[in-house]
Amino acid sequence: MKLYTRGGDQGETSLIGGRVSKVHPQVEAMGLLDELNSHIGLALAHQTDETLRAQLTKIQHDLFDLGSELMHRNEPPKQVDLAIVTELETWIDELEPKCPPLRRFILPGGSVAAASLHVARTVCRRVERELVEVEVAARQLPYFNRLSDYLFTAARYANVGAGVPDQEYARGADVFKQKKKKE
Repeated sequence: MKLYTRGGDQGETSLIGGRVSKVHPQVEAMGLLDELNSHIGLALAHQTDETLRAQLTKIQHDLFDLGSELMHRNEPPKQVDLAIVTELETWIDELEPKCPPLRRFILPGGSVAAASLHVARTVCRRVERELVEVEVAARQLPYFNRLSDYLFTAARYANVGAGVPDQEYARGADVFKQKKKKE
């Protein structure tokens, strides 16, 4: 089998259920998922922490599964079990206590490992915005919303592991104030 087919040379591509323009929202969403997966792969290449490496590898597989749903013009015959949303929440809950408390917004960056996760997080937010327009992907929105939260937390955790503090946004007020306990 040859890598190239020439089938898309006129600006169209195939989905299961028919051909569409390469600017069709589903095709755009699939491209963004590919971009996100590539950024996660880059972030993975910068990680030394085995927990993050295992989690990011699992996420890459999940993204391929979710992308397969987008290959269908109509509702796909098989859908990904969205228990993966709960899995992300569990990972966030495990990593967050290992990070310093949030008092202010933080700037993306720090170590290379963390900065690469922040880039993946911003691409994930773009995927989420694009999926709002894709009817067959509406059920996936909670996953991408939670994935961006995970990537934020993972970036902070990567900075902790590298011994690099998060850079707080200096011109903002404390936005993560602790609620006072009523006595």
